[in-house]
Amino acid sequence: MSERLGPPLGAPLFDRLALIGVGLIGSSIARAARRKNLARVIAIADASAEARARAEALKLGDEVFAGAAEAAAGADFVVLCVPVGADEAVARAIAPQLKPGAIVSDVGSVKGAVLAAVAPHLPKGVALVPAHPVAGTEQSGPDAGFATLFVNRWCILTPPDGVDATAVAKVRAFWEALGANVETMDAAHHDLVLAITSHVPHLIAYNIVGTASDLEETTRSEVIKFSAGGFRDSTRIAASDPTMWRDVFLNNKDAVLEALGRFTEDLTALQRMIRRGDGDGLFALFSRTRAIRRAIVELGQETAAPDFGRPHGEDNGNGGS
Repeated sequence: MSERLGPPLGAPLFDRLALIGVGLIGSSIARAARRKNLARVIAIADASAEARARAEALKLGDEVFAGAAEAAAGADFVVLCVPVGADEAVARAIAPQLKPGAIVSDVGSVKGAVLAAVAPHLPKGVALVPAHPVAGTEQSGPDAGFATLFVNRWCILTPPDGVDATAVAKVRAFWEALGANVETMDAAHHDLVLAITSHVPHLIAYNIVGTASDLEETTRSEVIKFSAGGFRDSTRIAASDPTMWRDVFLNNKDAVLEALGRFTEDLTALQRMIRRGDGDGLFALFSRTRAIRRAIVELGQETAAPDFGRPHGEDNGNGGS
């Protein structure tokens, strides 16, 4: 059984929590950590003047800085909430300010690249415990966050070999306090699993939305205007932060390409069924995938409410799809 390490009753888990980046995830952590009293001081850093202004207006932190180093100075827990492509620059910046015994973590959707980018720059005595909260929305920025974002969602830790067990236990306790279910796995395994469950679906969404847009232009039709529910739901994740997802694909390209190759093979098989009129094959595939969807709902990772839980009035004016 995994060790659970929490603070004494009523005491913060960390004295100073530094959040580098205050977008959707960073601002949600700030809100939840404040609500749960997980840090005596919450320090926030963001390179964007607009984001800093919103963080101050929303009172997300006790201190707000433009530079990551200032926020990390004296912190015992530093969480990088920036696109994974920025991790190395942030690690270089904060390294001189990290105190012995500090823990550095992140929230990136790629873990192997994070280990490679961050670990070489951290001083001896600082523990690196990468984390990936598998939660989010298509919105971004400080205003997009909310304290319950991580409740009953998974957070995956990928600690490197030899890292201090107490540091891992404290990171686990932090995410469990935010409401997450915590799993630990190898970074390479994480990247392969997330390539098929998250990265490739986003890639497909970006592609199908782009295809529809191109089709509308070339045919002068109203493809987008009359989009049905499937396309509408694809556009939701296609609205995700382009910087973050650019960095995900560039930093997890091997796993993404492997998963994309498997997907392409399966898509070809599906194409063959349609061409041959293989109704039995199509029905068997759709039945299996429907069961998988129901299993996701049963695990509490999605709602069973109609239309994906979207609120509806007596007449939403949308009609059928």
